[in-house]
Amino acid sequence: MRKSTYILPVIVLAVVAVLSSVFIVDEREKVLVLQFGKVVSTKDEPGLAFKIPLIQEVARYDDRILSRDVPPLQVTPSDDRRLEVDAFARYRIADVNQFRLATGAAGENALEVAGRRLDSILRSKTREVLGGVSSNDILSSDRATLMLRIRNGAISETRTLGLEIIDVRLKRTDLPEANKEATYARMEAEREREAADEVARGKEAAQRVRAQADRTQVEIVSEARKQSEIIRGEADAKRNAIFAEAFGADQEFFEFYRSLNAYRGALKGGNTSMVMSPDSEFFDYLKSDKVE
Repeated sequence: MRKSTYILPVIVLAVVAVLSSVFIVDEREKVLVLQFGKVVSTKDEPGLAFKIPLIQEVARYDDRILSRDVPPLQVTPSDDRRLEVDAFARYRIADVNQFRLATGAAGENALEVAGRRLDSILRSKTREVLGGVSSNDILSSDRATLMLRIRNGAISETRTLGLEIIDVRLKRTDLPEANKEATYARMEAEREREAADEVARGKEAAQRVRAQADRTQVEIVSEARKQSEIIRGEADAKRNAIFAEAFGADQEFFEFYRSLNAYRGALKGGNTSMVMSPDSEFFDYLKSDKVE
């Protein structure tokens, strides 16, 4: 009875000691075995591992690819057009020992400490790279090259943190709120100026077309009048030739015909009055009913 009283606690202590000396390394993490705060071993293979109970402890670190949103920052490209940039980085803990030395912490606290230092590095490299190019380069397809330059520039500095930068991406590049209204007003003024230039060029072109049309009209009318005068002259010449021929054929008949035309033109209806001498030659063919 007394033996069982002593054996049971010993067994319990042994089981507790065995259980406290065994720990599991997950495939998504790396583990450091610490003894009095110093690293004695690194466990990066998944499975069971052992430590000395009460003397040694474990510190676990995430081995997955992590993401970090960089706080928005303002950059001034070479053309002095200020932009607001949002970026994020994908990284992993490459050297867990260096990571612990750089952060001096474990777990979430270590990631937060490393994250703040990573933010500082990325913000500095982003300003450095984007400050040397124009805003058009940042907004064009060349931004992929710029992101690669930011990543490559940050690799050496993040290596001192035990981190490996996998990728850096610019999520958004936009004008600061304070500059949007001014930029919009400038763009609106430029569009209005372009519209005014187009209207002025349209009016100038319309004036040229109108002037050309007026000139063409004058030329056509002048040419038509010229041709009509030529035709009228030719017709008058033919008429006079016919009159001359008729006069030569029968002078008395020609004079009679001319008198009838004169009577037709002079003796019209209405209130027209004529005052002349009764023995005027104008009435020669009205005095007699026959022609000699």
